[in-house]
Amino acid sequence: MTDNNQADHPCLPGGLIPLEQWRVPETSVRRTIRSGLRDILDQLKAGIHPDEQAFRSLDDLPTLSERQIQDYAPVPDREELARALLNALEQLRRSGGQSRKASFLVAPPFSGIAEALGASGRRVIAPPDNLLMPERDITGWWDHQLQDDDWVIPELADFWLRHRSGLGLLRELFARLARDKVGEGIIGCSSWCWQFWTQYLPELHLAPLTPSPLSGDRLTNWLGHLAGERPQGPLTARMTQDGLYVLPAPTGDDERKYSLFTRDLATLARGNPGVALAIWRRTLRARPEDETQQQGEEDAHQDGRQCWVAPLDQLSLPAVPQSSARQSGYLLHALLMHGGLSLGQLELTSGLPGEELRIALSRLERADVVTGDEQEGIFRVQALAYPAVRRYLQSKGYPVDSF
Repeated sequence: MTDNNQADHPCLPGGLIPLEQWRVPETSVRRTIRSGLRDILDQLKAGIHPDEQAFRSLDDLPTLSERQIQDYAPVPDREELARALLNALEQLRRSGGQSRKASFLVAPPFSGIAEALGASGRRVIAPPDNLLMPERDITGWWDHQLQDDDWVIPELADFWLRHRSGLGLLRELFARLARDKVGEGIIGCSSWCWQFWTQYLPELHLAPLTPSPLSGDRLTNWLGHLAGERPQGPLTARMTQDGLYVLPAPTGDDERKYSLFTRDLATLARGNPGVALAIWRRTLRARPEDETQQQGEEDAHQDGRQCWVAPLDQLSLPAVPQSSARQSGYLLHALLMHGGLSLGQLELTSGLPGEELRIALSRLERADVVTGDEQEGIFRVQALAYPAVRRYLQSKGYPVDSF
């Protein structure tokens, strides 16, 4: 389904693949066992100290300045990713790998797909102010929105609420998509939103595509691409404890010894670029454990930009506070299905009364699991907490996405 041009694009490693071909990046048995033990310890710590600062570094090494982090690990360029997505979709269409008029992209949270589609230059269809629109008005609303081609819906999760009156907009849209009667457009859809609707409408078949997961090698190349080239050369990143290299990506004749860090990070992030980047930023350090490492190897790569990387085992990532009540699960599942909700929308989708809801939210905020945008008034799960949140919901029996 992909060709060389698509797969080689540095901001979309691996290109687009059919959703059913997506697989979690492989890891070693040792890493799997160690991760399992760390999950147990993190949950125990969350139960003992539910309100302490969620992130803690287990080393005393200085972190990078905010300016350095923006230079070494910047937020991906959404317009560049948009161009790569449009190019990949066009190539698939030309090769016969995409036959429907409307392209459907499913991706996990923090993948950057919604932001990129919003910056694609196409006409953006925004959700109506009233997501509980009466059924009699829905058909006309979609008729007006879909009257032209070359439209884009950056995130389908914004168009519904898990409420008896909040499903109508997507029921109508999915009926039109099933008949391929919507013109030429592109739809982005969160994996959690997609999980709900494939259970609600099990006969729905839209041949969705998804970005390839970031394996260790792809993640190495992607992080190097984000760091970019400067007059002083590419970014050199080495492990703090043993000096093994992480960046730049190895070449065919490279004699340097490389760490397996990016392979383990890709597994921890489940191939998700946004989650991997959030954790990567947390690992970056200004110097190694042993200062002599900075003087041990004289090579040209150390003359330019250089930083150090703390091992993943030295990070304590956010964990969901333990509780005998089920409020946390209700809230986190609703936030992931919708990509973010206001306090009023959370009351509708979770069924929790306002006072109880605010208490549960404040606990999740103190644990750095959820963040609230003061300007938008929207609450969202944090990227750093996403691995723990997904494991938590799975352990509590909630239906989770396939990513």
